[in-house]
Amino acid sequence: MLDRIAMEKLEEKNLAPYAMKSSQSKGRAHKELEHPYRTCYQRDRDRVIHSTAFRRLEYKTQVFVNYEGDYYRTRLTHTLEVSQIARSIAKALQLNEDLVESISLAHDLGHTPFGHAGEEALAKIMKSHGGFDHNTQGLRVVDFLEEKYPEFPGLNLTHEVREGIAKHYTLYDKTRVSSLKEFKGCPLLEMQVVNVADEIAYDNHDLDDGLTSKLLKYEDLLKLKLWKHIHDQIAKQYTGLKPEIQKYLAIKSLINIQVTDLIKESVKRIDAKALRSVNDVRKKGQGTISFSKNMSEERKPLREFLRKNLYRHYRVIRMSDKAHRFINDLFKVYLSKPEQLPPTSQRRAKKEGVYMAVCDYIAGMTDRYALDEYKKLFDPYAKV
Repeated sequence: MLDRIAMEKLEEKNLAPYAMKSSQSKGRAHKELEHPYRTCYQRDRDRVIHSTAFRRLEYKTQVFVNYEGDYYRTRLTHTLEVSQIARSIAKALQLNEDLVESISLAHDLGHTPFGHAGEEALAKIMKSHGGFDHNTQGLRVVDFLEEKYPEFPGLNLTHEVREGIAKHYTLYDKTRVSSLKEFKGCPLLEMQVVNVADEIAYDNHDLDDGLTSKLLKYEDLLKLKLWKHIHDQIAKQYTGLKPEIQKYLAIKSLINIQVTDLIKESVKRIDAKALRSVNDVRKKGQGTISFSKNMSEERKPLREFLRKNLYRHYRVIRMSDKAHRFINDLFKVYLSKPEQLPPTSQRRAKKEGVYMAVCDYIAGMTDRYALDEYKKLFDPYAKV
């Protein structure tokens, strides 16, 4: 039988010296008894999975709005893909998989409906009222907005998982300085793994969804060196493939090439920086989990291709523009008459102000719920 103490001993024995061990956690804001059969990070993972915010990710958008079709990624499927990629990297590097999984599953809890368009809309509205970004909002979700326990607000996650949410950073997601005041030092390697796994998942599933939606064309991707290399490798091995299988094999290979490169380069950087402990990571570990210079250069045209051909596609722009209008109109209505907010949000408005209460309420909505609210408030024939 493996109890928590035995699991912690296994971590000490099997994980790398620079990995974050469960027994070394800085703990929780509100003290609790440890669980007999789960480490602190396993417990965090389970709390995230059972949270309301996590379930809502199923109906929150990535690029394609929920009603565009059932095939396309949502925040939930994206989160699961990030977790799978991040755990594979963590295992190869002998990092703490449970911590990586917990951060992966929690990293998007603060996202709004309608993807980045929803976040942009709320950030603009909240600019003079404390600002908005999904990392800071994710902390609010796990620290205050989730109501599960009588002893404390939020989920009372460990310091390290909360730090992973606050410091989450990719080319698509930026962190505000206000989120970092209580989190000193360079990010743990586990946090860095989640950041890069997020980028890998993002690029590859957007390629997949873009091809499926026919907003992207396979033949156009052949102009990119990295994609052409993969296509040629598949062509040598198989002939007469169905387009769906060809696409799947290409995406699969692209993920594999990037993950393999990342692991090899990260090992080199760990050695070059002489990381021998978590303290070393905190002092000089910035940028350790990274692609090689070659792979970084090969990925740039791919990301630029996505930006020009998918994110700036007229249909995606239309969806984004509609999302801005939905968010702005909903915010104005609730702000003009806060009595229309549900009781919980009304109570929060009295404590933290109407702007914050409305922001929390809208940020927590799914695409579907936001559209239903819009109909109720603006369609004269819809039941309220």
